[in-house]
Amino acid sequence: SPTVTATPTPTAEPVPVESPPPSPAPSPPADGEPARYTYRIVESFPHDPDAFTQGLVYLDGTLYESTGLRGRSSLRRVDLETGQVLQQVNLALPFFAEGIAVVDDRIIQLTWQSRMGFVYDRDSFDLRRRFFYPTEGWGITYDGQQLIMSDGSDTLYFWNPDTLEEIGRVQVQDNGVPVVRLNELEYIHGEVFANVWQTDRIARINPQTGQVVGWIDLTGLLSETDRAGRAVDVLNGIAYDAPNDRLLVTGKLWPRLYHIDLLPAP
Repeated sequence: SPTVTATPTPTAEPVPVESPPPSPAPSPPADGEPARYTYRIVESFPHDPDAFTQGLVYLDGTLYESTGLRGRSSLRRVDLETGQVLQQVNLALPFFAEGIAVVDDRIIQLTWQSRMGFVYDRDSFDLRRRFFYPTEGWGITYDGQQLIMSDGSDTLYFWNPDTLEEIGRVQVQDNGVPVVRLNELEYIHGEVFANVWQTDRIARINPQTGQVVGWIDLTGLLSETDRAGRAVDVLNGIAYDAPNDRLLVTGKLWPRLYHIDLLPAP
């Protein structure tokens, strides 16, 4: 496991600049109101009930997962069908792992309050480098051009994927009302899907404007049977299998991971 020593965080705030827009970009609903969605479970998969899921990526047939809690934080390669952990690297204390993103042959992992992130070799999980940022770290995703990061506020930050420095930011709003506690992120067809911490909702966000263009309500996704006798936590974890158009979601300490279809809310 990577043994790292906390280093003083840079005090200078990055200078925000206009962020280049991802492509393609979604359009807000014509009436200005976000679209509403519910869901249908297509299938479910076993998931490690001890995994405090903080980040989730599905790419090239592989599920990558970041798990949190101090002393239990890790980066994992997981078999989707069985939930078996195929490869794992653990983080040393006091680090509390958060979101991950895959950029080419690298995996970028955030930590919560240490203001330090890690870059791993995608194949070997060898630690390549450490880097710093001036906020908390919550979620992170990659749109093919830039990294998009959340810190628990109403702001999405855009980072250069090579230098890991901020190149822009946008505030997220639902018709003028700030949307806070943005957590785990996934970039899907020009939108950022964001778990809203301590809720069963996922916001669909236009990253160019910060406007919420849709809300997904996943209330009841984890059944009472699967909750019984377990210390399950909140919904968190969004991955997208692009070739098969599969939306995958789970939660912290959940025993199941779900492939769902979205349906218009009645």
